[in-house]
Amino acid sequence: MTYLQLAYVHLATVVPAFIIGTFLLLKRKGSPLHRVLGKVYMLLMLFTAFVTLFMTAEVGPQLFGHFGFIHLFSVLVLISVPRAYFAARSGNIKLHRGNMIGLYVGGILIAGSFTFAPGRLLHSWLFL
Repeated sequence: MTYLQLAYVHLATVVPAFIIGTFLLLKRKGSPLHRVLGKVYMLLMLFTAFVTLFMTAEVGPQLFGHFGFIHLFSVLVLISVPRAYFAARSGNIKLHRGNMIGLYVGGILIAGSFTFAPGRLLHSWLFL
């Protein structure tokens, strides 16, 4: 896949994840709807993180001519989602909550804000 195709796939997964994640943070926890949407959210986040690993860093220094600092958020997601899932399954709601909030703040809000920086694809789509 080309970088542009990967960017479209990434957007197609991260935008619904943002919407679902926001909904989950604002609504009652532990309900059947929360559990179903939480699983959908986790799958979307895992998929979008996996896709970003194939996208070359376009801004800043690169490792191996491919990975940049932005890829650290992909690693955050790939670690946080399983930890949050297994924490919830074992009844450790405090750990689950911490991982999910960290996932949302780091994986969506902070990483998402970087995508609007000059030199990034979304910046060029929206501001040029």
